[in-house]
This record gives sequence, C-alpha cells and structure tokens, in this order.
Amino acid sequence: MKREQILEILNKVSSGNLEPEDAANKIKQTAFEDLGYAKIDHHRSQRQGFPEVIYCQGKEPHQVAEIFQSLVKHNDNVLATRASDKIFNKVRHLIPQARYNDLARTIIYQKEACKTPNSKYGKVALVSAGTSDLAVAEEAFETAQVMGAPVEKFYDVGVAGIHRLLNFYDQLTEASCVIVVAGMEGALASVVGGLVDVPVIACPTSIGYGANFNGLSSMLTMLNSCASGVSVVNIDNGFGAGYQAALISKLDTR
Repeated sequence: MKREQILEILNKVSSGNLEPEDAANKIKQTAFEDLGYAKIDHHRSQRQGFPEVIYCQGKEPHQVAEIFQSLVKHNDNVLATRASDKIFNKVRHLIPQARYNDLARTIIYQKEACKTPNSKYGKVALVSAGTSDLAVAEEAFETAQVMGAPVEKFYDVGVAGIHRLLNFYDQLTEASCVIVVAGMEGALASVVGGLVDVPVIACPTSIGYGANFNGLSSMLTMLNSCASGVSVVNIDNGFGAGYQAALISKLDTR
C-alpha cells in the first residue's frame, strides 16, 4: 500500500467516515496478496523504501507475469531478476511498458517520473574487471538505477592493465561508493579499496579457468582483502551489490 492510500484511510477515520476497526482491516488486507503460489508483500516499500523484487529463476513465466502485474498496481518501480526471454514476453503481454535487459536478465517497470536518477543521491561508481563480467555488472547497474541512484560505469579496467583503472581515478574518488565486479583471482577489489575513501562493494563472478572454482577463488580473495572498507556479496550477485550501493547512495546527500 502506498503512503497516499494509508493517509486516505486515516483521513476517513479522522473525519468519522470510517471506523478504526474497519481501517485496521483494510490496511491488514493489503499487507500482502495471496495468489496461492505466492504471497506478495505490498508493504515492503513502506518498510524498506523499495518494493519486493521478483527472483524469476525457478518460477513459471505466467507466475512471474502475474506477480509483476500485481506489484505494478501498487508501486512506481518494479524489478525482476534472472529473467529469460520467455518470461519477459509473458510479462510484456500484461505490462507493455516493461523493458528487458537481456545481458543483465532483468525486467524493469518505471513510471515516467521515476526514470531520472535522484539528483539528491550520491553517485555510484560501477567498476568491472573484464568484458566477461558484464552480465553481473549490468544486473548491479539495473538494480541501483531503478532504486534512484545515479550510476557511472567503468567497464573492462582489470588489473592486467591497471593503467586503464587509474585513468578514471578522479571520477572514482567522487563517488559515494564503488561496486567492483571481478572474476578470475578477484584482485581488482583490493586495488580499488586502496584508492578510495568510500565503501567498496566487491562482487565476485564465476568467470575464470578451473582453479577459479566457479567464483570461489575470487570471492575468497575479496574476503581476504588487505584494503580496508571492502565488503563482499555472493558470487554473481549483481543484484545484492546494486541494492547495497543504492542504500549507501541515498545516505549521501552532500
């Protein structure tokens, strides 16, 4: 339920047009919607500042489409992650305004007024080590930007050619936080952590040869970073990195 809807109910109680017990029931009924296979949390945006996000993997296309449609009715922004073309086609049939990033595998709905980043929020710098990491980086980008954070991308600046990263040193130091997406040995997060005075969110990817162990080696490198201020999300979790970065961005209103 949106804030305006809650205020409308409270105003009716204040004016005597609605009994308090009936108002409580109205609010309770809209706390979540039971579709049988899913209980949609319509109050999450009130508690956390952003609506429930749909994780598509493992769900049937029609289930995602129906959940997406329900969330659109209650929210200005809706995000679905790990979505296939087949799922997007089902969603688009119900919500023609939805857009799909096939690299990030995200589906996003935004009202027109929400498509511009919030100028009051701090900037998020998004750094990726190599082109092979872009799918995860794009998931982080789509997540942060749909939450209102302004995001600047710095792609393919890994440690094998560190001069590429240093070329953007000034821009990195202006950010509220830095997301670092890297596979292989994951050293880029430590390098960035040693250059900036803001939080670094390290996101390991499953990119790499055998001893990378599908991202385990890069994750362990990031967890063992000698640079202060580096935190780590799960392997290939661009969504988690983007969400955390957006929360930090909202705190920085300088």
